[in-house]
Formats: sequence, structure tokens, C-alpha cells
Amino acid sequence: MTSVGDPLVGRLLDGRYQITQRLARGGMATVYIGTDVRLTRTVAVKVMHVGLGDDAEFARKFDREARSAAKLSHPNVVSVFDQGHDNGRPYIVMEYVEGRTLRDILNHEAPLPPQRALEIIEPVLGALAAAHEAGLVHRDVKPENVLISERGQVKVVDFGLAKAISSQTSTATQGLLIGTVSYLPPELVLSGKAGPRSDVYSAGVVLFEMLTGRKPHQGETPIQVAYAHVHNDVPAPSAFRTASHIPPYLDALVAGATARNPEARPHDGRVFLSQVRRVKVALREGLVDDLELTQDLSVLRRSDLAQALPAGVDPGSEITQLVPPPGGPPVSPPQIVQQPRIAHQGGLTPTSPPTFRDAPPPATPHAPAPAPAAQFAPGERLANRRDKEARRRRRGWVVLLLVLMLTVTAALVGWYLTEGRFTAIPSLTSLPKAEAATVAGNEGLQISFVDDFSETVASGLVIDTDPAAGSKVRDGGAFTATVSKGPQRFAMPKVAGTTQASATGAINDAHLVLGDVSRSYHDTVAKGVVLKASHPVGAELKAGTSVDLSVSKGPKPIKITDYRGKSAATAKAALTKAGFKVTVNTIHSDEVRSGLVISQSPREGSGVKGDTISMKQSLGPVMVTIPNVRSMGVDAAKKVMTKAGFKSKVQPVSVNYIGIGYVVYSKPGARSQAAKGSTITLYVV
Repeated sequence: MTSVGDPLVGRLLDGRYQITQRLARGGMATVYIGTDVRLTRTVAVKVMHVGLGDDAEFARKFDREARSAAKLSHPNVVSVFDQGHDNGRPYIVMEYVEGRTLRDILNHEAPLPPQRALEIIEPVLGALAAAHEAGLVHRDVKPENVLISERGQVKVVDFGLAKAISSQTSTATQGLLIGTVSYLPPELVLSGKAGPRSDVYSAGVVLFEMLTGRKPHQGETPIQVAYAHVHNDVPAPSAFRTASHIPPYLDALVAGATARNPEARPHDGRVFLSQVRRVKVALREGLVDDLELTQDLSVLRRSDLAQALPAGVDPGSEITQLVPPPGGPPVSPPQIVQQPRIAHQGGLTPTSPPTFRDAPPPATPHAPAPAPAAQFAPGERLANRRDKEARRRRRGWVVLLLVLMLTVTAALVGWYLTEGRFTAIPSLTSLPKAEAATVAGNEGLQISFVDDFSETVASGLVIDTDPAAGSKVRDGGAFTATVSKGPQRFAMPKVAGTTQASATGAINDAHLVLGDVSRSYHDTVAKGVVLKASHPVGAELKAGTSVDLSVSKGPKPIKITDYRGKSAATAKAALTKAGFKVTVNTIHSDEVRSGLVISQSPREGSGVKGDTISMKQSLGPVMVTIPNVRSMGVDAAKKVMTKAGFKSKVQPVSVNYIGIGYVVYSKPGARSQAAKGSTITLYVV
């Protein structure tokens, strides 16, 4: 729905709830999507229309009902997070359910197959049952208040709101009863009072609409529809076009829930839920009919509401006013004006039967005709005949009595053999263990208990019975009830530090399942060893929960660069920065200049952080002091140079050469340093 022009869109309520979009507008309130800026989560905000919060008493009742609804915690109930007032307009903050309403589904898909209709109504009744146990009555059960998320989860909204509004409006607001009139129970029309059975009636009407795609009562005005709820039974769904065959026991289920007399309905959502589950089992088994189930679910469809009407109201009267008179105050409860019954053929009987003048007196039926006066029998014969007739009449009465006695006896014996000696297993679903034992004892049955886990039934409550509820057992017989231990949870095992194979085995042993496995390098953890899991050790997890693992790929490989012939200092710094340990040995080299890398091991490939790389750094050639060979003969000077590790060559001086063969000087000069093995020039005269 568009939000253009809505003054609340874009506002920040109470400095916390940022209104972003309008979802829907109803007769009492408007629903918005908002953001809780404190917790950064999306919420639904229902804001009452202007004027509803003006009365201080209503504001107090609204707050009280909102707090009561907030205490109701159930997976099929939309959670209430907060409540407050904005410029005198009450609002409540609820869980935001992204999906569709049941009304959306009915508009596009109705009528629904029976199995699907029951699958939708079952969680609705679960929510109502939890509310009824908590002392809350919804008062406005209708498809618009049933939300179905994108994942198919069913949730009921607006617990407690209808009660607060109806208290403010005295059951009538602008001439319309609180609650959608198509789902309104008769007692709310008649007395303005609602209880758990009222929610059962509305849920039964919702089930009827899912099965048939139409509402049970039609009218040109809401008041005419309200009349229909009071005066007409909800028809059987099988009387209309449906998606598939409607068995008699499903008709009986709808009839019982929508009985006009509240006393004929299931007394709360828990009982109705138990009946729905029995019908679901029968449908799943493909039963076209089940006489016993139909009989158990059937109710006497009363044509009057004598037990539901206020004292002194004639159940045959017409309800002539459900709205306040012009200019007058609201009616609370609605006024009921009786009109006389109209006698007609096949209808009601007048209180005084009609009389007719000059009518002959009525003849007595079967009156014996007088005997002809001329016919008389002798006294003895007449007495004998009278005795025989008297004996014949007595024999007739005796035979009749015997036949009646035999018939009654046979009926009693047959009843005892087929029904009388049997007792139906009571419905104990969702009852506490102690209460279930009491109910079984009151029925004269022996009960034993076994424990089992349940995701849907709270700990300590009965999940189911064996045989199932409604099954027949002999008086004093025994049956077993399964009591919930609550949801079954398994402790998350310690898997960090183990291999992936060991971790997978531990996860499976804990009834969990392996989820995604991610891999990353780690400097100290070996390849294939688990680094961490997505759940902490010891966490209580539902069976089948997915556990993600992070597994080590070992240390990250590092490329080794060849630094031969390059600066040893630069090579050591670069390799150290890359994560290697570097050892450097220095040696003399005649070929490699001092300070450069002579060799490296390993010199290429890759390693990991912490690996050691060895290098040899050149110190250059070995330096030797040149000996003094001045004034020596050439041969002697060469021997001295050779002994010192030098090579030598002879060169005559350029001036005054006389050829005597004595060394004048050397180059490089005596006592200077030269690389061992280098050549020294000897200058001779």
C-alpha cells in the first residue's frame, strides 16, 4: 500500500522507532513498517487512529492488554515488543513477519484442499490454545489476523487488542460491532461477552471459508450478517463447491466448532486443536468416512440459543437493534427487543388454540359400537365368554411384557458387548502429567507414561497417547501416554585442533550435520587441522543443526628469490622481511667482488615462513704484502715473488738500461698490498 501523504511516514516515534512505510489501514489502526534504531531491527508498528486514545481509562486498558499480550510467548503468536503513546495515540510495536495474510491466500487460491486447510488452522489453534491457557481471549480471529511468512510459518496477530478497543467502545463504534462481523460468535452479538469458545467459533468460520472459498452467512449490511449468526447454523462445507471431497467427519468438525450454543462447542482452543489433529490423521489415511469419529465430533444442532441468551430473553424473538438510536449513546450490551411469534403452518404453535362455534363435539376415537338391543346371550354363556376374553387379554399383556423385557435385555446385552464395557481414551494432548493421570483415573483407566522429546510440546506436557484419543478400550484397561521432555538438544563437541575427518565424525556422533568447510592459511597449524567451528563448544543445538568448519591449509607458501651476485645485505633484508631466517657466511673470492652474494641455498622455488636460507658473502680476494726484491737478480726476485703467492714479469727500465739483470723496483711497490695470485712487474737495469 502506498505511503504517500501519510504524516507518520518518516517520523521517529519516542526517539526510537523510525516509520518507513505504511503496510495496511483498518477500522481501528494503521500498521507501518519501522526500524528500531536502538536494536537495528525491522518491526511492525500498529498506531491507533486519532481519538481512540483520548480517554485516560482506555489508555490504561490498552497498556494493560498490550503488556498481557507481550507475556504470551508462542512460536505461532506474533511477539509484542513494546507499547507507548505518540501525541495521545497509543501504539504497539510487534514482530515484523514478511509474507502474506491468510486473506491474501484465500483471495487467490480458495477453496483450499482439506489437508492444507487443516495444516493452516492447526498452528492458529495452537496459538489460541496458548492464549486461552494464559487467560487471554483474542476476540477477533479472522484471515486478516493470520500471517504466513515466506518460509510457511503461521503466526496470529492482535492478541489482547480487541478487548482493549471493545472496552473503550462498549461493543459498538459508529454502529458496527467490534470484530469482523462475518466471524462474530452469536453470544458476542447477544450479550457482548466473549470467552475461549468465542474464539473457537471464529476459527471454525475461518476453517469453513478455507474449505469453501465463501463466508457462511451473507447479507447486504453487517447487521443482517450478525442476525444470521444468531438465527442460522453454519452450513456443512460439503454443501458447496470445494477443492476435493469433504468427508462427514470434517463436516462434523466444522459443525461442532460453529455451534450457535457455546456449550455445544469445544470449550477452548486446546480441545479444538485435538479434534483437528484427529481429523488430519483420518484424512491422511484416506478415510472416506469414519462413523465413530463423525459421532464423536457431532453435536446436537440446536435451533434455539436458550442457554446462551440473557435471562428473560425469548430465543424465538428477533434482534431488532444492534446500534445506538439516533443521537443516543452507544448501546452496551446491544438491546434485544422481543417480538411475538407468528403462528403458521409448520411453524410455531399459538398459545391459545382456535375455537369454532356450533361445531359438533369431537368423537372419541375407537369407541366401541353399542350392541344391538335384540341380541342377548344366556348369563352363563356370557360370563364364560367374558372370562375367556379377560384371560386372552391377560395373556396378551404378559406376552407383550415378555417381549419388551427380552428386547430391552437384548439391547442392554448388545450395548454392553459392543459399547458398554468399553471406554474411549480421553484426549490428554498438552495436559500436564499429573492432570493427565487424574483424567485417566476419573475415566476408570490405568495410565502409564513414557518420556520423549518434542519440538512443539513444552516439557512435562502430554504429546500423544497410544492408543490414540477416542480409541475404545475395555473398562479398567490400560494405555500409554507420551510426555514431552522438551526439545531434544545435543552439546556441540570440541573439534578445533583435530583433523577434518575426526571433526566430521564427532559432529555426526552428536546428531549434527557438517555444513560449509572453508580453508585458510595458518602459520602454526598444520594442513588439514580444524581451526574453529561455527558454534561454541558445549552449545545446546537442535538435532540436524548445520556446523560450519574452518580448516587450515598450513603455512602460506613464500616465493624464494635468487640473490647471487647481488648485495648480500640487501638480500638478507628482503628474505627476512618475507618471513625467512637467513644465515650468512663470508669467504674470500677471487671472482666475486667483496659484499656480494657468492651462493644461496635454496636459491629458487618456494618455502614457508620460518624456513632457513643460507648465503655465502664474498670478502673479495686474499691480500698479501709485496716483498722487497730491490737489487736482487731477476731469477732470485721471481722465486721470492712466487713464494709470496704472486706471479711476476720482467720489464727493463726505460732509461739507463745496461742489461746487468738486477731489479731496480717493482710495481706495485714493495710492502704494499696486492691480491694473492696477482702479477707483479719487476723493473731491471
